[in-house]
Amino acid sequence: MWYYNPDHPLRRLFAGLTEHAFMETLGMGDPSLVDYLSVLLSRFVHMDALARLRDTGGKQLEEVADMLMSVEDMPSGGRTLREVHRHIGDFTLFWTGVYPEALKRLRSVLKKDHFIDYCEQGKRSYSIASTYEDDPYREEAPVLRRLSEQFELCAYGLSQVRLEWERARSKPGLPPVGG
Repeated sequence: MWYYNPDHPLRRLFAGLTEHAFMETLGMGDPSLVDYLSVLLSRFVHMDALARLRDTGGKQLEEVADMLMSVEDMPSGGRTLREVHRHIGDFTLFWTGVYPEALKRLRSVLKKDHFIDYCEQGKRSYSIASTYEDDPYREEAPVLRRLSEQFELCAYGLSQVRLEWERARSKPGLPPVGG
């Protein structure tokens, strides 16, 4: 699992922006969901976190289709399968919500992902990951289930977070986000 510093200024920035966007725009006051999404944003600031999955040869898996094929080779239970499905959910939600303009490139006719519906696959992957409800996943399982059930709404919420950080970028004293 990726470690983050909850006191890091970027983590605090994302937490505040996510809470504001989800409360003000969507009326969603779910601290667990907001916390999960702000950590997701903090984690994916690092591009290597987006492509953290690797095939058996060590090559980064950058397409959802490849990630799904890697799942086929795994045993049916266990942390690894759950983590891959959770990552697929996070990956599809991030691109759908934060950078939807990149979907045209990610899903071009030259890519395997051309045939993947990111919203449907994100919902499916979060749903699978949410079935792991024993410790240490007990607290996260309901959040993943909610992400599955309200994927499009959460993607819209993340688009609002992006708008907020783009507005904040022009304000002095705040760290630049998203290049």
